[in-house]
Amino acid sequence: MTTKQILYPNTKLWMAAIKPPMYSVAIMPIWVGTAVAFAETKIFNGAVFSTFVTAAILILAWENISNDVFDSETGIDQNKHHSLVNLTGNKSLIFWLGNFCLGLGLLGILAIATWQQDPTIIGIILLCCALGYTYQGPPFRLGYQGLGEIICFFAFGPLAVAAAYYSQTQTWSITSLAASIIVGIVTSLILFCSHFHQVKDDIAAGKRSPIVRLGTAKAAQLLMLFTGSIYPLTLLFVLWGFFPIWTLLSWFSSPFAIKLCRHVQENHHQPDKVSNCKFIAVAVHFWSCLLLGLGFML
Repeated sequence: MTTKQILYPNTKLWMAAIKPPMYSVAIMPIWVGTAVAFAETKIFNGAVFSTFVTAAILILAWENISNDVFDSETGIDQNKHHSLVNLTGNKSLIFWLGNFCLGLGLLGILAIATWQQDPTIIGIILLCCALGYTYQGPPFRLGYQGLGEIICFFAFGPLAVAAAYYSQTQTWSITSLAASIIVGIVTSLILFCSHFHQVKDDIAAGKRSPIVRLGTAKAAQLLMLFTGSIYPLTLLFVLWGFFPIWTLLSWFSSPFAIKLCRHVQENHHQPDKVSNCKFIAVAVHFWSCLLLGLGFML
């Protein structure tokens, strides 16, 4: 009984630190970009897709791990028990583990570029990594200025989706760009939601997140606006002829979107209750992107 009581909380902390559900953030841009490529060219290279997905997961692992390291330097994570640095007590180990993941991920991207004898994808992904570093890495720490969601939108939206599309076709696409706007918005929602429960810690560390700048009530209203925007945008792109009608399948993710908005509206000022909203946002992201990509495949 005592052993279980000790081990279970530690297991929960490690799972919270590793954040398994969050890795859909890495997978979905590759899925959507590849799906658009298939819809337009009927080309699908399974080896490139699987290599890209693996590389994207490793690169996101680097970003998550390095963010724990950088946050430990500002003191913002002193109350975050599931920080990898706090769990291990070894910042140097975590730092180099993150760099190891980054190296492996970039090797995967290099392999794709070598197969295709085209370095374009390397440049796009290096730009994504550079943006990811500026989010929390010194001396930039742009996330502390409230710019994290903008960085997230471009890195996981237009850039990542374009890279995935290019990896299959070695060309560019307006449709891919349109799809990437939706992917970028729903990805940024996850980061936006992660701030609601840590306003006090952010203020204490000098982090001016959008929630700190706006206040939780106004931020909850803004969340409704951006969450709701993805559905009329999809319809608009269908009406303009960019998307096939089957992409309206993404509207079946709307129950999660409604749940997210209601939950944050009711609990935005209660950190303990609103802290799980980012996981509802992950569900919105996963299902909307999965169904959007499926709509292109059908």
